[in-house]
Amino acid sequence: MNEIVGSHDILLVTLDTLRHDVAADLAATGRIPHLARHLPAGRWEERHAPGSFTYASHQAIFAGFLPTPAAPGRHPRLFAADFAGSETTADRTFVYDTPDLVSGLAKAGYRTVCIGGVGFFNKRGPLGSVLPGLFQESHWEPEFGVTSRTSFASQVTRAEEVIGRLPQEQRLFLFVNVSALHQPNWFHLPGATQEAGDSRETHAAALEYVDRHIGRLFAAASSRRPCFAIVCSDHGTAYGDDGYTGHRIGHESVWTVPYAHFLLDTTPATAEAAR
Repeated sequence: MNEIVGSHDILLVTLDTLRHDVAADLAATGRIPHLARHLPAGRWEERHAPGSFTYASHQAIFAGFLPTPAAPGRHPRLFAADFAGSETTADRTFVYDTPDLVSGLAKAGYRTVCIGGVGFFNKRGPLGSVLPGLFQESHWEPEFGVTSRTSFASQVTRAEEVIGRLPQEQRLFLFVNVSALHQPNWFHLPGATQEAGDSRETHAAALEYVDRHIGRLFAAASSRRPCFAIVCSDHGTAYGDDGYTGHRIGHESVWTVPYAHFLLDTTPATAEAAR
């Protein structure tokens, strides 16, 4: 990461509430082609979430604690605050001397931008202002939120506008919290009804919806220079698993999340797509 920071733009996308099993199934069956083409070997990495709901998980992520590989052992982190005794800070870790990754990247010369999705990013009250308040620039509109049928497309449009205004030489750390997977998501599946409610099937349809638009986001993020992208879930959610529904609980469907990071190269095609 010490080679990435300063030379690349950085994109962090949290697919809020996305379950690992649903994400893995859609990648394996060709239902999310735009995401799958960037996943190493076309597969999501299975990881454990740092929190069981949005606020807790994002506080950890912004402190440098991304989802942890679901395997025994110590796993060096990409980013870490400078503090004594850390057993997951390695030579290749980008270490910052600020309280969080966002301000650490700002100190390194990045413009930090948040495009919020779920209510913890809506800036409508003190609690909804904490996470976006970490950034130099933050955006939230009702059309970005969980009840919007076009939430992600609207978020991508805002990202394109933000990137289009930046000076070419300005490095960018762009964070997008994608709300489309979060309940309610029944309206993403043709034929589903509000009365029937959300299910794993409507959750999967929401991910397919996100996949149809994420190519635009990747193109915009890499339109000025190569971009290092992290795409992951902050936590999963239960749809009747073992009798559980929702999240903020210690269930496998909540703790197990999909994760990937990869490089987006700048090419004439991606620059044109971003325009």
